[in-house]
Amino acid sequence: MSPLLIVACSLAYLLTLVAVAAYGDRHAAAGRSVIASPWVYALSIAVYCSAWTYFGSVGRAASSGVWFLPIYLGPMLAMVLAWLVLRKMLRIAKRYRITSIADFIASRYGKSPLLAGLVTLITVVGIVPYIALQLKGVSVAYDLLTAVPGSSAQPRAWWQESTFYLALALAGFTMVFGTRHLDSSERHEGLVAAVAFESLVKLLAFLAVGSYVSWGLFDGVDDIFARALERPELASLLAPGSSGGFDHTQWFALTLLAMLSVILLPRQFQVMVVENVDERHLRRAAWVFPLYLLLINLFVLPIALGGLLHFGPGQADPDTFLLSLPLSQGQPALTLLAFIGGLSAATGMVIVETIAVSTMVCNDLVVPVLLRTRRWSEGGRDLTRAIRNTRRLAILAVLLLGYLYYRLAGEAYALVSIGLISFAAVAQFAPALFGGMYWRGATRPGAFAGLLAGFALWCYTLMLPSLAKSGWMADGFLRDGLWGLAWLRPEALFGLGGLDPLTHSLFWSLLANAGLYVGVSLWRSPSVAEASQALLFVDVFERSNQLQPVFWRGQASVASLLALAERFLGPVRARELFERFARQRGIDQIERLPADAELVHFVETQLTGAIGSASARVMVASVVEEEALGLQDLLDMVEEAKRLLLHSRELEEKSLSLERASAELRAANEQLKSLDRLKDDFMSSVTHELRTPLTSIRALAELMRDDARAEADGARAMRLEQRQNFLAIIVAETERLGRLVNQVLDLAKIESGHAEWHNAELDLAELIRRSAQTVAELLRERGAQLSLDLPVAPLMLRADPDRLTQVMINLLSNAAKFVPEGGGQIRIRLARQSDRVVVEVQDNGPGVAPEQQALVFEKFRQGGDSSQRPQGTGLGLPISRQIVEHFGGRIELRSQPGQGACFSFWLPLGVPDNDKTGDRA
Repeated sequence: MSPLLIVACSLAYLLTLVAVAAYGDRHAAAGRSVIASPWVYALSIAVYCSAWTYFGSVGRAASSGVWFLPIYLGPMLAMVLAWLVLRKMLRIAKRYRITSIADFIASRYGKSPLLAGLVTLITVVGIVPYIALQLKGVSVAYDLLTAVPGSSAQPRAWWQESTFYLALALAGFTMVFGTRHLDSSERHEGLVAAVAFESLVKLLAFLAVGSYVSWGLFDGVDDIFARALERPELASLLAPGSSGGFDHTQWFALTLLAMLSVILLPRQFQVMVVENVDERHLRRAAWVFPLYLLLINLFVLPIALGGLLHFGPGQADPDTFLLSLPLSQGQPALTLLAFIGGLSAATGMVIVETIAVSTMVCNDLVVPVLLRTRRWSEGGRDLTRAIRNTRRLAILAVLLLGYLYYRLAGEAYALVSIGLISFAAVAQFAPALFGGMYWRGATRPGAFAGLLAGFALWCYTLMLPSLAKSGWMADGFLRDGLWGLAWLRPEALFGLGGLDPLTHSLFWSLLANAGLYVGVSLWRSPSVAEASQALLFVDVFERSNQLQPVFWRGQASVASLLALAERFLGPVRARELFERFARQRGIDQIERLPADAELVHFVETQLTGAIGSASARVMVASVVEEEALGLQDLLDMVEEAKRLLLHSRELEEKSLSLERASAELRAANEQLKSLDRLKDDFMSSVTHELRTPLTSIRALAELMRDDARAEADGARAMRLEQRQNFLAIIVAETERLGRLVNQVLDLAKIESGHAEWHNAELDLAELIRRSAQTVAELLRERGAQLSLDLPVAPLMLRADPDRLTQVMINLLSNAAKFVPEGGGQIRIRLARQSDRVVVEVQDNGPGVAPEQQALVFEKFRQGGDSSQRPQGTGLGLPISRQIVEHFGGRIELRSQPGQGACFSFWLPLGVPDNDKTGDRA
């Protein structure tokens, strides 16, 4: 392929990253964070999958089969503990503005500069070769694509190598988007957005090549496995024992190493802890990140086996199968996509790793040295630009060191295996970091001794043997041991044999590390500074920002602390922070702030984000007069913090109790208001219903009385027919009064449990026919037609026939009120459904609006427009509901405005026998 095309595409991709990062930074400046999403957070964690993953997993699978899996099973298992372990790390880092893993460990053990420096040195030694591996991965891929068939690669000077310019380009990108904020604890929004974008690109590229190999070169994954099983040299790769038997210890060691590395690698700590927006995003990442690892490894074995089947064993470099397979089939577009995916994997890792390592180098190696010089220690000088430039130079230095290692190592064994070697290096942080989060008794000497011993054993048992095997140094000590002592052989230390070099080194280094960490910590009690930090770390969930103890006592001035903050944070930023702190304490001016322990702690925490916890402690100590604290002072401060915490909890409990009581009172008040409204509705409705027939009865009675007087006086009397008509109306109104009173009494009896129920075997179809005959006259007066859809055979159940008749008459009477006069249509349907019967009363009235459908079953409520609402108490439907529910059924309403209403109820066929003359609750 054309070198110009590859360089142009690579440059276009890097410019795309610049655009994505710039977009993220612009939106962050406008207050619209693009990374405040659990999806972006989970994708950023996928920076774990570097070029070593992208190219090296296929190469490892081609040589050792399923032995590539532990490197990805470990992170999957680690995410199971994300909510327990990572959330605590997040809370600690956010609370104390921690910017790196070195700062985390140093801050826990009394903010020790020596400990921070040691962690940084271990990181540089272990990670710089890993950065070289990423550059080498891109270089090998570029050489493969641009190689001329039949020609041999010629050595090139450093200024002729594209890898050198790639390193410079990545340094420039990282400087621009990784040092915009002086406070390293602030999120790099654009950078994280670019890393998440890169994670998508490399995943899509890997899946595209895997799909092509599986279904383009072969007839699917099954076909690849079937062909591989036919060849003995390939069949062994599909079994765990492909490397001379299944080695449980090696599998366990690799899985443990990967579990630790996914948290302890500097780039992982950067994206998982420092760049985290919301700790709740861990819940999503706990399953999205393992899913990502599953997808990106889905085609590892098919590609590895496909490459071996296509080229033959030993005929092509397995690490390049991802590129060579599509390239051999004349697929330039797919090959270029695969190259961009590898470039994405390498650049994402290099950028984030460089930021993390450069921050540690700047804060824990360079700045502490510079602060001891006269120029930096002089007061009043603004150091913000100097710190930013120092960090940029550290970025450039780290990348150039990585390129230098790449140039010197060439094809050495050390470069090929440096991935796992680097993992083993950062695993040395595990005892000090995890132990410090959960064990108050851990001490700085214990952490320092453990780290030093673990790092020394890592160098002796793993790093030096890899250099010797590369030909960089004499390998006699590998065979004979140091000074000719066989028990000091690096790969069989103290006579321990039978383990692979990585497992052997991990065993001895972590054993010595953890043993000295625990032993020295138990031998010497923690100092006051260590004990105070231990309380803040271990009990981080038990303290809020307002209730955490501040372990400081002495004299300070607001002016000196403000001047110190201005030197390292800038005048504008420093004054903004002080003003915000003053407002939080209810003070309107900075000058009125008390120069107490809280202000000193606040300033030190803000400086920690810029220069690290160790340097921040030194600088604050240079402008204040601190009094030495004794153990009793520390205990008193902790006791005071506990009292405040208990008092706060008591206040919180009282507040919650008051809130609950207030809510109960509000609910009771609303219930009383509802009952009062119901009482008013009842009085209004019943009064109206009583007044209407009483008025008619009184008026007609008075007319008949006056007529009787007139007849006695000899005047003309009303006709007998008219008198009979008046008497009929009086009787009808009297019956109406009786029904009203009976309805009120029925409802009261049913609700109180004093209603009488007379259950018997009945035919529901026959009961519906009789009910229809009862209301026939009412329907005739309304001009409504009634149709019955009833089964021919009897439908028997046990219930109170009078009560069910009352329900049917209520529903039919209700339908008759609302159907259009002269054109009403009412239909009754009865059907059996499994173990119950269903009755439906459908009309063609105006229907019931959705917002009123729940109200029609309430007492004294009727549906429809109030101006056109027919007379009635509004008790018929509530009584019907009580009756139906008494028999274990349910009544419902289905209606669409303008399309009529359908009242339906169902009753179980197995109704219990409550045949009592007074079924009282």
